[in-house]
Order: sequence, then C-alpha cells, then structure tokens
Amino acid sequence: MKRARALLAAGLIVASCLAAPPAISWLRGAESLPEALSDQEFWKLSADLSEPGGWFRSDNLLSNELGYPFIVADLAKAGQSSRVYMGVGPEQNFNYIAALRPKMVFIVDVRRGNMDLQLMYKALFELSSDRAEFVSRLFSKRRPATLTALSTPEQIFQAFGAVEKSETLKDANLLALRASLTASHHFALDSDDWKNITDAYSAFYAFGPEIRYSSSQGSGFGGYNQPSYADLMVAVDTEGRPRSFQASEQAFQVLKNLESKNLIVPVVGNFGGPKALRAVGQYVKEHGSSISTFYLSNVEMYLYQQNLWEAFCRNAASLPLDDGSRFIRSSRGAGYGRGFGLNLSLSDIIPEVQECK
Repeated sequence: MKRARALLAAGLIVASCLAAPPAISWLRGAESLPEALSDQEFWKLSADLSEPGGWFRSDNLLSNELGYPFIVADLAKAGQSSRVYMGVGPEQNFNYIAALRPKMVFIVDVRRGNMDLQLMYKALFELSSDRAEFVSRLFSKRRPATLTALSTPEQIFQAFGAVEKSETLKDANLLALRASLTASHHFALDSDDWKNITDAYSAFYAFGPEIRYSSSQGSGFGGYNQPSYADLMVAVDTEGRPRSFQASEQAFQVLKNLESKNLIVPVVGNFGGPKALRAVGQYVKEHGSSISTFYLSNVEMYLYQQNLWEAFCRNAASLPLDDGSRFIRSSRGAGYGRGFGLNLSLSDIIPEVQECK
C-alpha cells in the first residue's frame, strides 16, 4: 500500500514488481493476422472478447492529453513496424495508430459507450473521403471550398471555425451513420447502443471543434483549462510538426484503411477484469503476433483505487509480448507534455510484468 501511494504521489504509476516472459518464445509459425475481417467476423470477435460493461465517472468523448505529439515523435523516430496495437478511450488512439501503422487494433474500454463511440468513428472514417469531409461530418458543418489535400490541421480548423453548424446536415449525417452501421454492416445495435451514438454525435454537434473533455458534463473536471478538439488536432511536437491523425492525408488514410477492413475492433472490458485483456492476448497469440504498443492513459490510477492493479498486471503478463512491446501511460508530472495537465511516458513492457505472471 505504501508503494502504491508513493507511486501515485510521484505521478508515475509504474510498478517495480514487473518484468516479462522471454521475448517471442510463444510464437508458432508465421504471423497470420487477418488482412481484413468480414462484418460478421468483426461483430462476433468484438462480442466474444468483451466482458459486461462497467461504470466510469464521465462519458469520456474526448481526451485531454495535449502532450501526445512528443510521444508520437519518438515512436516515429524508432521506426519499428507495429504488429498489434491496444489502447483505451476515444480519439487519442488514432494519433498513435496513424504513426505506428499497426496490422490490427483492439481498443478496450470498461464502458460500452466507448465501444459505441468507436463505431460512430468507424462510420465517419468510412463515409469520409478525406480529412475535410471527416471534420465536416463530425461537426455537421459544410465543407469550406478552400481546403485541399495539402491543407494543414491549423488551416482546416481555422476554415471550419468560420462555418455555422447545420441541424439539417446533422440529421442527414445521423441517418448516414445508422445506414452504414446497420444497413451496410448489419451490426446488431440495440436501442442503448444507438442512444449512445446519438448522444455522442449530438455533443460534437452542440459544442463543435471547441468540445472538451468536460463539455458534455457541465463545469466539472477542469472545464476550459482542458484542450479542445481543435487544440488536440493542431498540436505540434518540439520541432513544430503537427502529429495528430489529421496532420496529413496519409495519416488519415491509415485510419480509414484499417476501419474499412474492420481491423479496429472495439472491446468492452476492465483492464483488471477476468476476460477481455486475456482474450485479446489469446487471439493475437493464436495468430502468431504480439502486442507492440499498449496505450493505458491513466487507467492504472483507477485500478489502484479499486484494488485491481495486481489483477491488471497479471492480465498484462499474459499478453504475447516481445522486446519492442511498450506501454504508453499518462500521469501528472510524466516526461512528455511540458507540464500541461496529464503528461505521457513510454516504457518497455518486458521489464515490468514477469513477477506478476
């Protein structure tokens, strides 16, 4: 308990009782991750890997981690091809996925609402030919004619800032989202799923590119001290380079391609739960691959509070890992982010999980 309190006070949430199994000792034969999943395979895989949904204090429609460009820059410098990416939460995963170009993605979150948010994004990526159309659809604003494939994120959001939102466009976009997910993909969304999607989309419509982590929850959790969606998309690294998934058409197309092939699979699960992480790991292991990057955000803090951190550590130890497997985690006072809110750090998973196996 003292160790956990000390780690939390330091904002590092990194346990010393960790290391990992021998790298790639479990591999059997060539990697056999799918090139694409059918709609039926996608929906069944998501359901089979999931646990019952749980509670979180917010709807978490948007991240508040403005320091991600510094991590993305280091990931890009490493130049290591990514195998399978795992993550948690909403859009911040897209920034890492665009940089890493993984073969397959699993986004695991305790809330079923996040699964529905990921399905909303899936439809938006598939319906949009480029970044400008994506932003137009996300916020129900007409596309400015000045935007091109070479437009910077700053130019994109400046241009959309001058455009009024359209309720007519919102209603048409919601119909298109529903048609994509149910008529085209034939996903078995129930009334709660569609309510989650409608509520999330309505929040993006209501607040526009200035939506923040707490916008849909009143004034709690920091309010306007948090970055907006536009702030996150135009954020740059130390060299002034934008690093979001909207930094370029090439980055955007990485996401569109994976979504179109049903290779970004949302999973409902608690990191300290009995099934989801282990089930994802077993699937990846059976396909001869490994987890290259696991984005944790600050979930470990909540796991400590719920006495679930050791269970999470054992779950992480069961994953197929190799010498390049890394955690991305956020905390106050971590190494990346220049002191704004939640900052981020990179660490090797192998030195952190063996004793928990």
